[in-house]
Amino acid sequence: MSSPKTERFAPSPTGFLHLGHAYSALTAFEAAKGGRFLLRMEDIDTIRSRPIYEDAIFEDLAWLGIAWDVPVIRQSERLSLYQAAVDRLTAKGLTYRCTCTRADIKAALSAPQEGAPLHGPDGLVYPGTCRNARHDDPDAAIRLNMAAAIRSLGGDTIVDLLEIEELGNGDDGQSGRIALSARHLRDGIGDVVLARRDIGTSYHVAVVVDDAAQGVTHVTRGQDLFPATPLHRLLQALLDLPVPVWRHHGLIRDDAGKRLAKRDDARAIRQLRADGWTPARVRSAINL
Repeated sequence: MSSPKTERFAPSPTGFLHLGHAYSALTAFEAAKGGRFLLRMEDIDTIRSRPIYEDAIFEDLAWLGIAWDVPVIRQSERLSLYQAAVDRLTAKGLTYRCTCTRADIKAALSAPQEGAPLHGPDGLVYPGTCRNARHDDPDAAIRLNMAAAIRSLGGDTIVDLLEIEELGNGDDGQSGRIALSARHLRDGIGDVVLARRDIGTSYHVAVVVDDAAQGVTHVTRGQDLFPATPLHRLLQALLDLPVPVWRHHGLIRDDAGKRLAKRDDARAIRQLRADGWTPARVRSAINL
């Protein structure tokens, strides 16, 4: 028997929701009709996460007419699960400790080389400085050894057979069944951080562990997260996790064409409510 369709909305309580969040939440909520809709607090950024923002998320979503299953899980309460996932990868010989700072990485990539430094889902693609250093610093970050990960799955030929099923559109219009590329994973994503030294995990590990644990079958999110999707598909393969389908959607932008950010208080749902907007007006503003 197949699992019920399960969608989720997973905001970070580090600011007030804006029109872009409303678009993503409503898109997922409507797509979940006949199935389950979950709300998850991605609050691993304990420095910026605030109870006032979490409370506002509940209020704004309810005002928009969105209902969700309970309980709501918080990533800050699940760190041991993420650590266990990283430990599994470490036991397979697929990780290494890294003591590089962002300044170190930028400096390493500033040396003369063929072509410009590549940007991946986490910024500049890590040059592998610590890959063979064998650091034992317990406070170091933990990185995925991408080349070793690809070998562990059977090499380039096997990894190239892994697919992403995209119901929406990627950042370059990709849709349908999209094959992974081992070369892109190595060169365009690289040895990403799996566990940051300050929080012991990363967005990438937390999101694939939680989607699997909650039985999420459909991941609806913005196109800005599409570049991370090949990495998430790879982690699912490495950790033997179920694979959802993805639906990436366009982003809501301001009049100048700039993507909305949480600091854009003028378009915060909280402010629009205070200005007399109705849920129907929000839907009209985002073409839903």
